[in-house]
Amino acid sequence: MAALKGDKTVSQLCQEFGVVASQIYKWKTALLARGSSIFEQGVSGVHLPENELDKLHATIGRLKVENDFLGRALGRSR
Repeated sequence: MAALKGDKTVSQLCQEFGVVASQIYKWKTALLARGSSIFEQGVSGVHLPENELDKLHATIGRLKVENDFLGRALGRSR
């Protein structure tokens, strides 16, 4: 999107996002060619199987518990 705005040069975008110029040109070309299909499909075009969604929720829960535990442990050690 930044490349489409045109308020920065490709060189500036390369430095900002840490990519080479050819990658920015590829992304810009792809967005111009197929960007409208994003709005035609909408988010409803993406469906995860129920078991995959359950695994993701379990992982989020586990990571939250680990994060809370580590936060409390680090808080006590200071």
